[in-house]
Amino acid sequence: MLQGTASGVGKSVLTAGLCRLLAREGISVAPFKPQNMSNNAAVTCDGGEIGRAQALQAFACGLQASVDMNPVLIKPESDQQAQWVVLGQSIGRKHAQNFKKDRQALLPTVLAAFQRLQQQYDLVLVEGAGSPAEPNLMHNDIANMGFARAANISVCLIGDIDKGGVFAALKGTLDILEKEDRKRIKGILINRFRGNRALLQDAITWMQQQKPVFGVIPYLSLRLPDEDIPYQLNQHQSQGHFHIAVIAYPHMSNHDDVDPFRQHRDINIRLLSHASQLQTCDLLILPGSKHVVSDLAWLRQQGFEQAITRHLRYGGKVLGICGGLQMLGKSIHDPQGIEQQGTHTSLGLIDSHTHMEEDKTRKNIAITAKWPEEQAITGYEIHHGSSHDSHTFPFNHVSDDQQIMTTYLHGLFDSATFRQSFLKKIGLSQEAHADQSTVVMQSLDHLADTLATNLDPLFLEQLGYPQSRANT
Repeated sequence: MLQGTASGVGKSVLTAGLCRLLAREGISVAPFKPQNMSNNAAVTCDGGEIGRAQALQAFACGLQASVDMNPVLIKPESDQQAQWVVLGQSIGRKHAQNFKKDRQALLPTVLAAFQRLQQQYDLVLVEGAGSPAEPNLMHNDIANMGFARAANISVCLIGDIDKGGVFAALKGTLDILEKEDRKRIKGILINRFRGNRALLQDAITWMQQQKPVFGVIPYLSLRLPDEDIPYQLNQHQSQGHFHIAVIAYPHMSNHDDVDPFRQHRDINIRLLSHASQLQTCDLLILPGSKHVVSDLAWLRQQGFEQAITRHLRYGGKVLGICGGLQMLGKSIHDPQGIEQQGTHTSLGLIDSHTHMEEDKTRKNIAITAKWPEEQAITGYEIHHGSSHDSHTFPFNHVSDDQQIMTTYLHGLFDSATFRQSFLKKIGLSQEAHADQSTVVMQSLDHLADTLATNLDPLFLEQLGYPQSRANT
């Protein structure tokens, strides 16, 4: 099991890298995360939803994602409330005050999913959540040491040196843990190191007195989907002349829909949190949302309603994806209180009314697009609210002047040929170099190669990596 000193230290990525490294050697390996907290979900082959990090890890293994790989997914809707998804299906909303009690009841479900994977694969790599050393969360834990104890598995602890204070974080984590849990940690990984490794040796020697250091992983620039809001997106702008702006509302979900556009050298991508940041841009994207009604209210509070109208008046184009589609319509009718009971006025920019339905749509799509031209596409839908087919499928709506486009399909732009057709239609004629799956796999292979040369051979051998390869 890979646990970390904090959220964002690289647990998901390193788990994916190890999955890829082992799978390339023919080792039967699968990923598992007992409890995830994210609004970015993927649709599984068995019709459920799991965190996108586990879908990425399954892809690294060459497997189709299944609900057993992430049996508990918590999707925050506010600071005090979240939707809980168990074995791929929503079981309703739970309040933060009941969090510890509610999750403990799910431990048998989590263990059963883990055991099913153990029966199918020779090795299951488990990813923890956040930090195991949070005194307020250690009781009734099912995500970190609580699961490790119940499943009787060993742990590798990860720290991120790029943020600074990594040795204090590692030592502090060890000190806070109970003696039994501390014994489960067999070694340490130091992630995202920049510079000369020799300069770190004194600290590593000191750390080795606490626990073995299994490796120091250099800082890598990888094109992998991120479960959390990709703040780094604004730090990697090209000098391109085509500008895409993305409204980053508080409950933005499935933001990796935008990732494929980063392949293009002529495209700049910016995340916006206030209308004042919306300067001249060619395409404004309203992405998915976990809580459309509240994000729509936030959008108005930040002045985006007038800004979108102005953007259209000057000839800019708008793309609404899933929740963004619902915001661009005329109304959101929610009689059952799926999000917020009542009828809510949307932006009114397309002739569409959303009816929230208790049953959530979850499906993978492999079909022929009708617009901008006929070609094979893939993607997935995951949303409350009804949709409809149209002569511009996979777009539910394309305005007569082709300034406003909406779709429920996530992953639509992963296809290089479709992305190229779409960009040409909106004014950018540029060759699309690769499908997003190819780009992601190249990054996974680069990560796997880096792990193979920077991890302790004995650690790799314990995971089943061939001794002859580990020793090289």
